[in-house]
Amino acid sequence: MKTKPLARVTLSAAIAATLMSGAVYAQQAPSPAPVPANPQNAGTQPPANANPQSSAAQQANAKNAATLQQVVVTGTATLGGVKKIDASYSITSLTADQIKEANPKSAADLLKASPGVFPESSGGQTGANIEVAGFPGGGDAPYVSFQLNGSPIFAQSSLSFMDNSSMFRLDDTIDHAEFVQGGPAVLYGNGQPGLTANFLLKEGTDVPSGDIGFTYGSEGMERLDGFLGFKVADGWYGSIGGFWRRSDGVRNPQFPADNGGQLTATLSRDWDSGSLMFYARALKDHNQFVTDTPILNPGRGQYSDYPGFSPLTGTFGSKADQYEFIQTTPCGTPGCTPGGIPVNLAKGRGSDIHEFGANFDWDFGNGLTLSDKLGFTGGQMNTISFFSTGTNPESLGDYIAGAEAADPTIAGLPATATYTNGQTASMNQQVTTQGLWYVHKRIASISNEFHISKELFDGNTLTFGNYTAVYSDHDTWYLGNEMLLQAQNNPNPIVVDLSNGDQLSSPQGFVTGATSGAIGERWNGFNTAFFLTDTWKLDNWLFDGGVRVEQQRANGGIANTATGDLDDNPATLYNNNSPYFAPGLSYIHYQKTAPSWTIGANYEFDPNMSAYVRINDGVHFPGFDDLRGLPDTPVQKIHNMEVGFKYQADWVFLDVNAYRRLFYNVPYTITLTTGQYSFDYGSATKGINFNTTFKPIEHVTIAFGGDYMDGHYTHNQACTPYTTIDNIQACASLDGMQLQRQPKFQGRVTPAYDMPTSWGDFKVWLTYEYVGDRYGDLIEQQPLGHYYDLSFGVRADVGQHWQYSVQGTNLTNQIGITEGNSRLFGFASSNGVILARSIEGREVNGQIKYNF
Repeated sequence: MKTKPLARVTLSAAIAATLMSGAVYAQQAPSPAPVPANPQNAGTQPPANANPQSSAAQQANAKNAATLQQVVVTGTATLGGVKKIDASYSITSLTADQIKEANPKSAADLLKASPGVFPESSGGQTGANIEVAGFPGGGDAPYVSFQLNGSPIFAQSSLSFMDNSSMFRLDDTIDHAEFVQGGPAVLYGNGQPGLTANFLLKEGTDVPSGDIGFTYGSEGMERLDGFLGFKVADGWYGSIGGFWRRSDGVRNPQFPADNGGQLTATLSRDWDSGSLMFYARALKDHNQFVTDTPILNPGRGQYSDYPGFSPLTGTFGSKADQYEFIQTTPCGTPGCTPGGIPVNLAKGRGSDIHEFGANFDWDFGNGLTLSDKLGFTGGQMNTISFFSTGTNPESLGDYIAGAEAADPTIAGLPATATYTNGQTASMNQQVTTQGLWYVHKRIASISNEFHISKELFDGNTLTFGNYTAVYSDHDTWYLGNEMLLQAQNNPNPIVVDLSNGDQLSSPQGFVTGATSGAIGERWNGFNTAFFLTDTWKLDNWLFDGGVRVEQQRANGGIANTATGDLDDNPATLYNNNSPYFAPGLSYIHYQKTAPSWTIGANYEFDPNMSAYVRINDGVHFPGFDDLRGLPDTPVQKIHNMEVGFKYQADWVFLDVNAYRRLFYNVPYTITLTTGQYSFDYGSATKGINFNTTFKPIEHVTIAFGGDYMDGHYTHNQACTPYTTIDNIQACASLDGMQLQRQPKFQGRVTPAYDMPTSWGDFKVWLTYEYVGDRYGDLIEQQPLGHYYDLSFGVRADVGQHWQYSVQGTNLTNQIGITEGNSRLFGFASSNGVILARSIEGREVNGQIKYNF
């Protein structure tokens, strides 16, 4: 690895420490008392007289991601970051090796390494719902922000069909990751009060180094990874790397479920007093997205396979429905062919984006430093996917009879049904309607954050800064487009014609147009925030506090719509009442200003033990989609109180914190038969997060992490209306109900055995994951039960260059429900069947990698 000049004596102690791969990631020079090893990597810490700038020390620090002496930079004000033992907030860090050992299904899936975070990554590579304990999300990921080298990937944490994790892929260009829950993160970046996930890139090295690896998965996955770091010229370093992957998917749709890749490059420059880094990343990846599917539900929390459709491997994608044409535009002449959009399900919920960024750090001397982070993201985040209509399967005969009964002009008419391939369809088979949704999103976001820090007196540093973001989102949505399909894996669409010549479905099997909404919108947003913070090191105490004032402005133009017969032919029943765009726009203007603040104190008992207390108030500004539904959406207020304890010894690493979180002004809208019903609520949660590692004997470790959360809704005693399973109108109060989709308890235990040999190193581990009972809705009518998942890993490092590994997930093929019927408010199960989504079935992959 490249080393830093010894002459940089004016930089802070943390900056003078190792800059691992160009990112502030090293531990400060060890104190006279030796630092115990991380139990996961015993004996790897540098000796007390090690030069913290040496390559050996850098490598040692890389292996000690859990040591309390490690310096972390996320959620800190000053250039040099802070040691974990001094951080008065919850932070989890992972090295590149630990990321790989976690074998995450997606970038979202990795977040469960941060205790209290529950990612529902069951839908595939993208579109995960991510819950943070005590944050009343209930869908998407509004309280999770992804950063690349400290800059937000997109200024807003979540928009419909676009959470931050969908815009990010893991590969060998990532050096390490840092996850911060709340705390001082409310002051910086986009002020996320929930989880900030910061991924830092590898950079170049003095001697060319890197890796190349090939992975094959049991789901027909082939993946190529690589990275190369090199020296460009004196002081200048470059790197390039990425991946390409193609996979049939555990849920095989008969076309590529995942297909695409990513390329990342960096260019960095070091001086005695600072550094400059440029980075660029291009991501083009198409991924199948899966929502609710039919599952047998004989009792509360009990689930099994629906006949013909496995919740572990089933999908409504197939060769028969891959290519379709969505009618969107009326043509005006009787019997004409409406205009529309050809769609390909293989495009899925994909990303086609480009990122660029630059980080600049400088020490002017006399305690004055400057840090600046610039980030840009632009491109498309589109979705072409089936979405559940909320209706359980029924026989084809019953479906036709119900459709005819709803229209007196065709009631009781004989019907014929065929598949789109011309074969006759049985009236007794089970069928379902699935919406083929089309969402086109063109996005752009540019942000800049600078910090100016000045040491006022010994141990006390004042920081002033600004974060500004300009961003846009231009959307075209056609939601609905319900297609009549067999209720089985890889189904055929069904065409239904009536005896009088009317067509209940189109020749492709569509039975409706975009009845769930034709939406065209153009949004532009602007956020700016100023913050002032102070840190004071006083003997064994480290105090910090700060305040942030942020203003958000958003302006949107929403396209007008009309409803009518797209082909001016009343016999084509499927498109007679279809929404489409009409001339003109309606406009929404929004502007709010809100403060955030935090105060924390940390006491270091000795170099291996500390305790902290923190209070912070954060805010969550509404997203574009919130404003479209409710233009006067209030700014959410989040109050967080926490205490924590950290301890490290030869036999144990312990990081525990307890919290209480209060929410106010959370908006919610449900769709009833009478129209939309909007309200707001609050919540109150108390809980404990824990992350521990024990080393009972040499070469054996047992890691245990998770959380207990007791959260309930508050400030909404009104009786919220809903329809019961018996189609009776009822209502219920939210007050006292358990937070939606969040388990009261979740935990993961990983025993591991690491055996050094004469030819290299051998490691084997097994992870047992338990996710407790949850509800899929706000009024506890959709119990999701609990589940467990068993995964494993084996890795052999042979010599200095070769690495062989085999890893697998859900080895026992457990059904684990992560999402209930998201189209319903209230009940979900009917006649022993529920529409829900399970984790994927068993997957095993093996990799061969050459390191140099």
